[in-house]
Amino acid sequence: MRAIITGGGTGGHIYPALAIADELRRRIADMDILYVGSRGMESRIVPEAGYDFITIDVSGIDRSSMLKAGQSLIKFPYSFFQAKDIIKDFNPDFIVGTGGYVSFPVVLAGTYFAPKTFIHEQNAYPGLANRHLAKRVDCTMLTFAEAEKYLEAKRIKITGLPIRQEFFHVSPQAARQSLGLKENLFTLIAFGGSRGAATINRAMLDALDQLQDQQIQLIWITGSDNYEEINRQVQERVKREHTATMRILPYMNNIEQAMAASHLAVCRAGASTLAELAVLGLPAILVPYPYAADNHQEKNARALMEKKAATMVIDEFLDGDTLVKAIDALRSEPNKLHDMRRQMLQEAKPQALNDIVTELIG
Repeated sequence: MRAIITGGGTGGHIYPALAIADELRRRIADMDILYVGSRGMESRIVPEAGYDFITIDVSGIDRSSMLKAGQSLIKFPYSFFQAKDIIKDFNPDFIVGTGGYVSFPVVLAGTYFAPKTFIHEQNAYPGLANRHLAKRVDCTMLTFAEAEKYLEAKRIKITGLPIRQEFFHVSPQAARQSLGLKENLFTLIAFGGSRGAATINRAMLDALDQLQDQQIQLIWITGSDNYEEINRQVQERVKREHTATMRILPYMNNIEQAMAASHLAVCRAGASTLAELAVLGLPAILVPYPYAADNHQEKNARALMEKKAATMVIDEFLDGDTLVKAIDALRSEPNKLHDMRRQMLQEAKPQALNDIVTELIG
């Protein structure tokens, strides 16, 4: 069996695509997979994961000016015909797109030249590409049921979002022991992705004066860009006797350990992060990234707020005082925090990867 997988631009599109590719290979010994992407971060990540990779010449629509938007659109016919040639040469049994601007010409060409086409939409509000593709592909798979109302599709299946298997094999007790954390202290994790989130980092710095005098353990993943400066300021602000309850890190490969060990998270609202929170049943104060396309992170956060699985602070309103108040409000109501955990667990889709791959090859 042969498949083309496409998706790129951000890890939120790339890693679900790789999870699908891995599961396809696990199920079908002679599975032949070609990943079609752009020259973005997928051009490094995908070959390192061991998959054949080819690029097409495409870029996202720059909405900052009509001229830049026009320059992006001019490339589209060329990228469509590049995709057509790749499909004709590779002759896949199906094509699946996980989002990002590169997936649009590939999947669209597939609706003309491939036997079957599929898309997976990660967010509660579908991206522009997938809103158009849903009308043409054989099946549109969704992470959030809320996305369905924005789509005109041939067929829709709610699958959830595939996440790394490590998240299913970690326990809070073992994680705290592994990280050297105290079992009886409330544990807070704050993170914003591999490069960090400037707003969350600033608010955390401002909140330290109040947080350090509370009975709380902190795991703060700053991102690689600003770690040195943040760590320096933490050492200046935090009393020596409180540094033992704080872990300040630039990055964690095993972030599932830190998340499992925690009672509350402060983080962005990307679809992959929310899927990970749900599997672990970790309540969160969500701070949506304000510049995400179509403001989809805020829509993701609101979908969980409506189900009382999370709270939200808008990025521009986040500061140290606001953050401390939000943390204290949840810590002071253990029953509410317990209910949030239960609601978050109800959002989990542990069979997401199985359901997606079964749809593809079934």
